[in-house]
Amino acid sequence: MDFRAKPIAGGRADVPEDPPRDSPSAPPAATEVPCLRVEAPRPRAEAPRLRAGGGFARRLRRTLLAALVMAAVVVPVSAAAHPEIPAPEPAVLAPLTASTLAKAYEANRADAAEAARMAADHGDRTRATADRAMAASSRRFLSFDGRGPGRAVEVFGDLAHADRVAVLVPGSDTTLETYDRFRAGAVALHDRLGPRGAVLAWLGYETPGTVSTTVLTTDRAEQAAHLLRAFLRQLRGVVGRSAHLSLLCHSYGTVVCGRAAPGLDVSDIVVVGSPGTGASSAAALRTSARVWAARGSADWIAHVPHASVGLFGTTVGFGPDPVSPSFGAQVFQAGAGGHSDYFAPGSVSLANLARIVLGDTSEVTRA
Repeated sequence: MDFRAKPIAGGRADVPEDPPRDSPSAPPAATEVPCLRVEAPRPRAEAPRLRAGGGFARRLRRTLLAALVMAAVVVPVSAAAHPEIPAPEPAVLAPLTASTLAKAYEANRADAAEAARMAADHGDRTRATADRAMAASSRRFLSFDGRGPGRAVEVFGDLAHADRVAVLVPGSDTTLETYDRFRAGAVALHDRLGPRGAVLAWLGYETPGTVSTTVLTTDRAEQAAHLLRAFLRQLRGVVGRSAHLSLLCHSYGTVVCGRAAPGLDVSDIVVVGSPGTGASSAAALRTSARVWAARGSADWIAHVPHASVGLFGTTVGFGPDPVSPSFGAQVFQAGAGGHSDYFAPGSVSLANLARIVLGDTSEVTRA
């Protein structure tokens, strides 16, 4: 290839804008020399702003971009493979109070039974099986919606008389089809609390898919936070002002709780397996509740960059690690469990979660 300068009018010549690697470096600014005009390098487009520094910032940006590209390919295919499942409109219920609980339970069981029939007629055996299980006479739901991925709020324990109540907020990929794994954690916690406590499994929002662009931003959490705050206000009408409420949040659910936290009427907010809360510190959550955090030693979430980046007009990532000393949460031991083991029967984390809910905070083993 010929890299010699080409003559132009005025006896000068243009030098190619990008010389080969072994040619001398161009001066940093446009400079006039005899017979040559050397152009300054064109400024590069500004990279997305990142609240982290150096090589870490570049690695995080590459990781997030790769996830976005993968989601853009996978999500449309997944959605096309799972068409909308027909289900009845949710039951219209009287305002929740201790005296209306029985009617709410009965109405939601009836809705679940009808949803099971409609799913079976539609040919979706998996959803029909899940809905049918929820229609069993032993199940007690404050709400049930079989449309789309599905939503449900289930009660464990005597909600009307409990003085310690825990509300569990799930993370990504929790739907009616996968609800049993979420429910198992609620059952295990209730077993540890005993007769004083009640547990609510709050699948009150459409959780993001693990492989999706939604799981990387706070957008879905913002929507869910409004629903969670409204639900907790309703819950006060059932349990009364004297009951202690604790919010136990897992994975993406910790982002939901972070968005709902300001001014929330709860005693404790607990985040486990958190990618970040969307807040820069426990103080930035603007809550009077005690803020707790834990992570199991085998939880893969530890390897997710705890930072946030401005990308394509939105913020991707959820900020600092809640178990870091600088965040300011009360950090407790979660044992050697992985990302899905925080509510495992017999685990260190479950024992500490029960102590927090029961108010036995001096017994919580600190990390």
